[in-house]
Amino acid sequence: MPSIKPGLAAIATLIFSISVSVAQETNLPGGATSLNETHGDWLVTCAAQENIVGCTVSQVQVNNQNRQRVLTVELRATERGNSAEGILVLPFGLALDNGVVLSIDQGTAMPALGFSTCLPAGCLVPLILDQAALTAMRAGTMLKAKAVANGNSQEVDFSISLSGFTSALARAVELGGP
Repeated sequence: MPSIKPGLAAIATLIFSISVSVAQETNLPGGATSLNETHGDWLVTCAAQENIVGCTVSQVQVNNQNRQRVLTVELRATERGNSAEGILVLPFGLALDNGVVLSIDQGTAMPALGFSTCLPAGCLVPLILDQAALTAMRAGTMLKAKAVANGNSQEVDFSISLSGFTSALARAVELGGP
């Protein structure tokens, strides 16, 4: 069963969006200092600083009625794309003690992940995805996150499209490693 483990390192490396300190030396196409590419429902964002490139893949979901952000997921490939670290940002109003349970498509639910903190942008769930989790995500169509509403204990379901995830992660590894 794939696992996604909480990790404080994910917060430190991704809360400010792009970590360039662990990326490989390379140049972005055309000598650019930054790059944004869309791959299906995922965005590849890279930034170069002193010929060191760091790339992340992310997805932001917004409520169509009020244009407020519902969730953000951001990942940085590690081990040449065989694992990834990241952060899931969910809205306020969730029972933080219950954590979040992830599953891919109709697959088995993974162990609950704990919230690390809440900031003005929302509540943070650190992610560390192993090779099995990434393999399942590459083959899947939807990453599902299940939480519980604070107060009424109703389940709150979030669905994260995996359309374009495989090509986005491959591109991030190609451009910025490690």
